[in-house]
Amino acid sequence: MKCLIHFMLSILCRAQMPLYCSRFMVAPCKRTLGDVVPDHSSRVFRRCWRRLWHPGRLYTGSVTSSPDSEFRNSEMSTQSEKPFHTPVMVKEVLQFLDIKPGQVVLDLTFGAGGHSKAILQSVPGVTVVAADRDPKAFQMAQRLAEEYRGQVKPVLGRFSELNNLLPALGLGPGGVDAALLDAGCSSMQMDSAERGFSLSKDGPLDMRMDGDRYPDMPCAADVVNALDQQALASVLAAYGEERHTRKIAAAIAQARSVYPIGRTLQLASIVAGAFPASALYARRDRLQRPSHVATKTFQALRIFVNDELNELHAGLRVAQTLLRPKGRLCVLTFHSLEDRLTKRFLRGEDLAAPPRRSHRQRAKARLGLEGEEHEEEEENEEEEKGRESKHWVSLKKVIKPSEEEVQENPRARSAKLRTAVRR
Repeated sequence: MKCLIHFMLSILCRAQMPLYCSRFMVAPCKRTLGDVVPDHSSRVFRRCWRRLWHPGRLYTGSVTSSPDSEFRNSEMSTQSEKPFHTPVMVKEVLQFLDIKPGQVVLDLTFGAGGHSKAILQSVPGVTVVAADRDPKAFQMAQRLAEEYRGQVKPVLGRFSELNNLLPALGLGPGGVDAALLDAGCSSMQMDSAERGFSLSKDGPLDMRMDGDRYPDMPCAADVVNALDQQALASVLAAYGEERHTRKIAAAIAQARSVYPIGRTLQLASIVAGAFPASALYARRDRLQRPSHVATKTFQALRIFVNDELNELHAGLRVAQTLLRPKGRLCVLTFHSLEDRLTKRFLRGEDLAAPPRRSHRQRAKARLGLEGEEHEEEEENEEEEKGRESKHWVSLKKVIKPSEEEVQENPRARSAKLRTAVRR
């Protein structure tokens, strides 16, 4: 009887889902998908996102919790409000941005404000445009604006919305001297259990960087509960570069048939249950520390829910439009999908076309080694032989954090910094 109810509910919800043109992403601000990298991810996103976006949230109720768990989460949320934040590669960013007094700097991802504060403290009279899609980050930017009167201009919006928001601040083409884009999830979001980004903290399976700005926007719980098994496996493969997608998708499908998945630790345990106990922490990160088998699953869901690849490309285009000639850009990325997209954009490649691969990369693809965290991907002779862009001149090959910084701030271990000058 329970299975019949779930089946009828799924049919009813699918019947309510509107049909959208496959050329557009169904989101508060429609955007074309032809510029997403890799091309396979574009197809995955179109197919899967249309199944999720509809006026009524399907599994909102599954995100709720018992009074006891709500009390535990309130305790964890108060602890997660600590202002401690360590920005990544601050010295390198300041060095390559080379900001002069009185210039205008665009911080496309304000986050907890670590980089913006360093810029304000090191350069007198500088103006920082602090943009972020997270309402909590926007509030922090407003507080910083009170501390630095007239020097900080907070902006709330996604990268894809900035072209409509920044002109109100008097910023047009060529109006910015330097730009910084710190991609991915901020430490502030990761440390807040109620945001649902971390698999080590129990909280609602949310993962929306926009918070509650768009109440009808699907969250991670909607993804794991509404997508069919094949589509879910495609999301894990495209955005998490996960090798065991079928095994994980099957475990999720089996678990949700009994009870909806609505919490982070619940999903982490389901993914872990698909592997033998010996494999739970068999994976290693770049510090050779044990890594949970659900790490890539959480990454894939986060990227898919927030449309991070499309948004990253939109942010790079905003920087390209607003930077003056000789203006500098710094881009911090934290996984291969972000870094690959950034590198191809700065080279001037057609992002709708499949990326070019070296002989070593093709060999790794045949052996099934792509996506491994420990591989030193794409840092080879092809790095220097990429075509020149008519918009950008790269300052230096990709920069990685020092060993000392990684030891002090382990979250910097996967960071890569790319720098370029606007032609």
